Amino acid sequence: MIARRGEACAAEIPRTLAATGTIPPQRDDGARGRAMPDLLYEKFDHYAVFTMNRPERLNALGGSLRAEQAEALNDFTADVEMRVGIVTGAGRAFSAGMDLKEAAERVSGGQSAAGTAFDGQIMPHPYGSNPKPFIAAINGLAVGGGLETALGCDIRIMSTDAYVGLYEAKRGIIPGPGLHLLPRLIGLSGASQLLLTADRVDPEQALQWGIVTEVVEPDQLMPRAIELAQMIASNAPLSVAATKAQIQHWSTADLANSFRLYQWIADKVFSSEDSKEGPTAFAEKRTPHWVGR
Repeated sequence: MIARRGEACAAEIPRTLAATGTIPPQRDDGARGRAMPDLLYEKFDHYAVFTMNRPERLNALGGSLRAEQAEALNDFTADVEMRVGIVTGAGRAFSAGMDLKEAAERVSGGQSAAGTAFDGQIMPHPYGSNPKPFIAAINGLAVGGGLETALGCDIRIMSTDAYVGLYEAKRGIIPGPGLHLLPRLIGLSGASQLLLTADRVDPEQALQWGIVTEVVEPDQLMPRAIELAQMIASNAPLSVAATKAQIQHWSTADLANSFRLYQWIADKVFSSEDSKEGPTAFAEKRTPHWVGR
């Protein structure tokens, strides 16, 4: 479902709160766009909420979810008014990762179980590869590919009701390529413990390891995610996109390549209208008017 709303505040997200279990479920299919069975995509004032909506399958990455993510992301990326995305899950899960029931059906049909995980419909990190920043609001269990999805987001916050884990070793499969940054995030020892024990990680441990930056009560998860999104959206869009590109590059590249990327980005950013508007607005003691170019 693609919906468009106006002024951003906590009161403007009834469907998102319903999907995540904060209030009784309700769906407004009269909103602009078409209904998507497995993804609730809502557009607000400069940010959008992507709610994985397969609660009966713990939001496993099967069905039409991947294709719908791709469709929603195409719309989100093309919309210049959209500056930040929030990813969460309906019901009691963020995402259970690979849909093991669909995988079993593929195996019984003589196919590979891996076809369910990476079928070419979308990149392993669809949100991380987007030029705009994403916040993962981890409302419930996030395991396997579900944790990969969260790790692909730029900022991760977590409910006290949630937990994370990488259970692939328990299922006779292997982690996806989306986990290539995990050792850099939590260290080789932490990554080894998480992957080899296939144990669950509670919010306190996730915070200690740096998997998430904040742990909040369930009823504060979406309000806090929205608050962070609004803080980011108030900044210069071009600067935000350039900074995200730098951060991603820093995580994988050497120093020489980082300097080359910086020079290329600096040429773009410092020749923009926004780079002039920021200092001018500061000097004039007014709120800057960003144009994104």
